[in-house]
Amino acid sequence: MRFFSDIARERRCYIAYPTLRLQEDRSWRNSVALIDRNGDLAGEYAKNHLTLGEIEDYGVACGTEAPVFDCDFGKVACAICFDLNFDRLRLQYVEAKPDLILFPSMYHGGLMQPYWAYSCRSHFVGAIGGGQPSAVLSPVGEVLASSTNYFDYATTTVNLDCAVVHLDYNMAKLAPLKAKYGSKVKIADPGYLGSVLISCETDECTVLDMIEAFHIERLDDYLERALNGRHPGGAK
Repeated sequence: MRFFSDIARERRCYIAYPTLRLQEDRSWRNSVALIDRNGDLAGEYAKNHLTLGEIEDYGVACGTEAPVFDCDFGKVACAICFDLNFDRLRLQYVEAKPDLILFPSMYHGGLMQPYWAYSCRSHFVGAIGGGQPSAVLSPVGEVLASSTNYFDYATTTVNLDCAVVHLDYNMAKLAPLKAKYGSKVKIADPGYLGSVLISCETDECTVLDMIEAFHIERLDDYLERALNGRHPGGAK
């Protein structure tokens, strides 16, 4: 890990380093080590859901926690390969609300990648082995950048100051929002989803300031209101 620590310190960047790591209890864990800009270990995620081959053939131990790491740009969570099949882990991240999910894997996941991004309201970064495409996805499942058959890496800038909102009760407010803020706000509609992603493109305010000014309701708040509407008058 020292090699990656030196790079992180020299480049003043974060590095997510997936590897098998020997723990203090002498067990092996399939892990992601998150290294901060100083080259220090910011946190470690151990794969919660191992394949039977990892357990039976290689004696790797399952992780039991779903930590979310506080970085200087936002909150980061991790999932590894087979993890993407299990709602148990995903639902923990739905509650924790990370800004970014990192996904190193030999398994692409297909539709599970945008599903995780949308359900967790998080940007999703996949690093997929075996020549498969690796991509950065938005919280509404759109591909923002991807590796290609020519280049096995992708670079892009993502804006974490964003909010997912449903079009119900918000549709008529989007045009006035855009009219006021112009290029300082971005509204991304993936189509067919019924939700859009609003991103604040200025340091003068935040996306929360923007949507509060126009009384725009976040998707999670709208869904909660719809659930409560099943029991008029508070009846259970």
